[in-house]
Amino acid sequence: METRGSNTAKTARFTALYAREQPRVFAYAYRRLGDRNEAEELTAEVFRIAWERTATGGEVMTTGWLIVTARNLLANHYRATARLTDLHRRITAELDRAPASGQDTAVLDALDQLPARHRDVLLLSYWDGLSAAETGEVLGCAAPAVWVRLHRARKAFRAVYVEESE
Repeated sequence: METRGSNTAKTARFTALYAREQPRVFAYAYRRLGDRNEAEELTAEVFRIAWERTATGGEVMTTGWLIVTARNLLANHYRATARLTDLHRRITAELDRAPASGQDTAVLDALDQLPARHRDVLLLSYWDGLSAAETGEVLGCAAPAVWVRLHRARKAFRAVYVEESE
């Protein structure tokens, strides 16, 4: 059990570490991000992680540890930014698409009426472009079973689609 004195000593060591290293960590982040607010947020996150480590009994960090933590957080930031950019690009492409035609709507309506087992194998094969082996992996069956399921799903789709168009 920790005593009040050891907590005070831990807090004092952490405060000294923060006062000494915060400008260096901030400068590191700022040089890489080029945005003061983002650099401040990243620096705060580095020291939050350091404090949690200290609070759970870890050692007081070194400059190297703080910079590695900042580097890891920057890598996470870059990955998140790339995912967000990709999402924006896909949404823009989707919004720029022509509206669905009557035939597209009929196909979607027919798919909605199919049982999930038929709809899933059709979407995985045609929409997602998976091979029979990949589709089988998703559905938990062998590739030959996928071909059988696909045959049955096509037959069911054809029946519903013809019924819809009449």
